[in-house]
Amino acid sequence: MKILEVNNLSVSFKNKLGENQVLKDISFSLDKAETLGIVGESGSGKSLTALSILKLLPKSASIKNGNIFYNSENTKIEVLKQSEKELLKLRGNKISMIFQEPMTSLNPSLKCGYQVLEILKNHTKIKNKQARKNVIELFQEVKLPDPKRIYNSYPHELSGGQKQRVMIAMAIALNPSILIADEPTTALDVTVQKTILELLKEIQKKYQMSIIFISHDLGVISKIADNILVMYKGEIVESGDSEQILLNPQHSYTKGLLNCRPELNASQKRLPVLSDFLDDKPLKSKKIEKENKDLEAEEILKVDCLSKTFYSKRNFVGKFKHQQEAVKNLSFKVNRGETLGLVGESGCGKTTLGRMLVQLIEKSSGSINYKGKVLNKLSKKELKQFRKNAQIIFQDPYSSLNPKLTIGEAILETLKVHNLYKSNIERKEKVFEIFEKVKLEAHSYYKYPHEFSGGQRQRIVIARALVLEPEFIICDESVSALDVSVQAEVLNLLNDLKDEFQLTYIFISHDLSVVKYMSDRILVMRDGELVEINKADEIYKSPTSEYTKNLIDSIPLIKTD
Repeated sequence: MKILEVNNLSVSFKNKLGENQVLKDISFSLDKAETLGIVGESGSGKSLTALSILKLLPKSASIKNGNIFYNSENTKIEVLKQSEKELLKLRGNKISMIFQEPMTSLNPSLKCGYQVLEILKNHTKIKNKQARKNVIELFQEVKLPDPKRIYNSYPHELSGGQKQRVMIAMAIALNPSILIADEPTTALDVTVQKTILELLKEIQKKYQMSIIFISHDLGVISKIADNILVMYKGEIVESGDSEQILLNPQHSYTKGLLNCRPELNASQKRLPVLSDFLDDKPLKSKKIEKENKDLEAEEILKVDCLSKTFYSKRNFVGKFKHQQEAVKNLSFKVNRGETLGLVGESGCGKTTLGRMLVQLIEKSSGSINYKGKVLNKLSKKELKQFRKNAQIIFQDPYSSLNPKLTIGEAILETLKVHNLYKSNIERKEKVFEIFEKVKLEAHSYYKYPHEFSGGQRQRIVIARALVLEPEFIICDESVSALDVSVQAEVLNLLNDLKDEFQLTYIFISHDLSVVKYMSDRILVMRDGELVEINKADEIYKSPTSEYTKNLIDSIPLIKTD
């Protein structure tokens, strides 16, 4: 039974120059209990297609033609003709959605538990006590640690992966017939990602739920989708059975998406990019291997016994109610020109460590030495120079950009702060130069953050970090929101810049295949502690801890046999 039908859907956006058609005659159907995977580049129209199904398009968008039918119990509902009141009954109850960015989808002023409880209260006649019990059970179901604490926590008190799981709990609260999952595992480490995929399968089997699963990660898609749609520039270029698409792709675009992924068993210097396939260029059969470099030459960063403890509110006698050790007695060093990969489960302290290293948060104990200087003893002038030389690419691109500034102004502002270049004209030229390097159009200078897709915003914050020409960069999930084709270009770019300017990276990611590709050495963290540190190839070939073995086994790979 076809539970959803989308026929010849076309969507346009109005702008100063006229209309721009972003979806072109999209047609597909979804059967009961089927999982349909939608893949494609950032800006290809995946999320817009999903938002059209719920009639949640922005005001500047208009549906030119097409129709969407939801079929349930001998009733055929034409979604696009429903009133707002009728749509409220459909959304959540019949069709629910997990949005792409949990950090901006959750209300920062409300506790996480209440935000889920609110859905149950609005759509059912359940009493508060039972609703609270149901929410805690949902949090247990999506594998959130300490559900009662999470229930009473605000979004800013949770890690990125934990916030994503709260969003998933919210989406499945009413057991909808169709679940639209827009990048639901983007912020999750591989072990939790594997658990969430298994959870979605269990829920689907239990309730015969249909799923539309949108992801840029073809490895994830291969683990859950029955059928796949491949989208490119607002059109469906290929569709069919999952195994057929992944193992025998017909369209050059699909072939490009599959080949741009870093391979675990290869040691490539450069990744293939999408243009190699779309331009019909002859691909080199011989892969360029990474050079074995002597990384013992010069130490740039040294961390000794570093710890960070977070404290909650005090009680009436002045004692802290709760304390959490985010980083515990961590020691390591980084050499000039090296890329140190940092992996571990969500909430293990990776981001906290990164922020301590660039002095955005204070340490509790231990020391951080950068080029022989203790960071917490720097003068204001020295600290400003350090912050030019040491940059961080943040995990959530949207919340790290000022919504009131165009992205051109936001990047130019960093050059002003550090008094670089003689005039704004020269600074503007530098901004355009960096736009070209990260594959952003020149006219993007005049656009605001909300006008870009998630992947495009990720490229913007990478550009902002690179424009100062730093020597040390912490990449905190800097390619997590990018589809594989753009990810390959950005990873190649980061490696090119590293070679050209002798940059040093700490590369934080939940995607272990990306970490292995980028890193010379890998540091594995768990619960704030160092599990093991070794050369990247040695970590993958011979991990010394069960925890690392479990991380590697959880990587979603596309089987080629």
